[in-house]
Amino acid sequence: MTTTTIARGGAWLIDGHRGRTGVEMEASAPGEGIFTRERLNDEQRLIGQTAEEFIDNEVVPAIDQLERKDWVKARALVRRCGELGLLATDVAEAYGGIDVDKVSSVVVGEAVGRCASFATTLGAQVGLAITPLVCFGTEEQKRKYLPGLVSGETVGAYALSESGSGSDALGARTRAARDADGNFVLNGEKMWITNGGFADVFIVFAKVNGEDFSAFIVERGFPGVSSGNEEHKLGLLGSSTTPLILQDAKVPAGNLLGEIGKGHKIAFNTLNYGRLKLGAMCSGGARMAIVEAAKYAAARRQFGKPIASFGAIKQKLGEMIARQYAVEAMLYRTAGLIDGMLGPGHGPAEILATLEEFAIESSILKVASSETLDFILDENVQIHGGNGFVRDYPAERHYRDARVNRIFEGTNEINRLLIPGMAIRRALKGGLPLIPAAKALMDEILAPPAMDLPSDAPLDAERRAVASMKKAGLMVLGTAMQTYGEKLTDEQEVLIAAADIMIDAYGSESALLRAQQAGGDLHAAAARCYISDAAGRIDQSARTALAGMAEGDNLRTLLAALRRLLKVTPVNTIALRRQLADAAVERKRFVF
Repeated sequence: MTTTTIARGGAWLIDGHRGRTGVEMEASAPGEGIFTRERLNDEQRLIGQTAEEFIDNEVVPAIDQLERKDWVKARALVRRCGELGLLATDVAEAYGGIDVDKVSSVVVGEAVGRCASFATTLGAQVGLAITPLVCFGTEEQKRKYLPGLVSGETVGAYALSESGSGSDALGARTRAARDADGNFVLNGEKMWITNGGFADVFIVFAKVNGEDFSAFIVERGFPGVSSGNEEHKLGLLGSSTTPLILQDAKVPAGNLLGEIGKGHKIAFNTLNYGRLKLGAMCSGGARMAIVEAAKYAAARRQFGKPIASFGAIKQKLGEMIARQYAVEAMLYRTAGLIDGMLGPGHGPAEILATLEEFAIESSILKVASSETLDFILDENVQIHGGNGFVRDYPAERHYRDARVNRIFEGTNEINRLLIPGMAIRRALKGGLPLIPAAKALMDEILAPPAMDLPSDAPLDAERRAVASMKKAGLMVLGTAMQTYGEKLTDEQEVLIAAADIMIDAYGSESALLRAQQAGGDLHAAAARCYISDAAGRIDQSARTALAGMAEGDNLRTLLAALRRLLKVTPVNTIALRRQLADAAVERKRFVF
């Protein structure tokens, strides 16, 4: 019998050292209270299979067409998505949707991630155009716009960025003013608009009277609305990216989305969910590339045998698998936490509250998944050798297409600042007991060492390693708050180091809980490999942060405390990577 209560975002950082996870639970087996990929039900698997078959059978054969800017074909594929219900996962039945759980949305995102250009087109439709309407639209707006977006007859886009306000979204210069009839007139130019060349409806952000940041629903057919030329991009050649030009654009008063001056709530909450969706798409792309690499390594022969038999290639494949294992564990854990908080019969207010609650985890996923995908695709090119550098093989296109993911949905640098920043703000507001936990940790450091004796339980060493990682993160955050106070936001290097610790700690705990729940040698191998490597990264990040905050005897004291907290015995990751690589090559599919 398992009993659970709703987890709070960020809680996993401070409760693990007491043997609990981010889900407060009493479970009959370790990790039972979290959601993992292995726990997908039949309906969720069927949704994923439908999406995968659509991508493989209809989108992949059309890639060359899409890269020639055939937007008629792109629209036809979006409509086909609508017919299959792939655009409807987050929309209530009253507006043409199917309103399934967020895990199902993640499953769809993973499947479409196998084709990056089309995934980008779909991501703008589902994550950036539909989500703001679901969460902030009036009843009239929802009934007018959602059915067309859900069916794919209407294509949506999101217009936030400008040439001078990328990460600084609130610095937008696009203006909105009331006319004599009470309607709005918009002037400005938005940049890097996905689906910009053929979208019908845009969620546009502008400042009313130059001050109040607000959102509007803008149709292409409104007077004064036009698109600029297609951008010449490094990758994603099969998706449309253009400026959106607003020249005295006439927007009816009824197309104000939300309230005047509350546009930041729409922008930031949309991006929170967009980061989760992007994590799913990156995960799907990574799974596909690992299979590609394993198959190529098995077929490619050098020196009389397959290159998959060489240790150097096994190391690459094994590391690719271990990192992807942790990303999947974080992805499904987070989606499960969101579903657990939403519950049945939720409305827009509950959705918004939940997206805000798990904004830390969404940012972690955005950074971890995009950087893991980049690593995997770089190694995929390397395994392909010269063939990976030419367009005869898809490895080259995958590599180019993935680079923008570290810029999309807020740059990884911005998200790294957000991760500890949000935790600290919640702590100061009393929503996350970070400060009491940091004080308790200092008491623990000053007290005689507590005995945490090893046991024969599976992955017990990894359990203790994860607990020590989170203590190291808590120590760095507590020291930073004590050292800098309100000026901590200016110490971006320290915040980035803290973020890296939190990312690796969340990934390690998620991988551990997944492996404990699933059982089996391969799950254990992936978790052990990831956790061992993450411990080294966390140690380096913590040392960097502490050395930036202290010197002399104070620094030596902090480093001694870190050594006491972060005791992780190295494991034979060479053997673990070989085990994972051999399984992938033998099975000719992703291991898990």
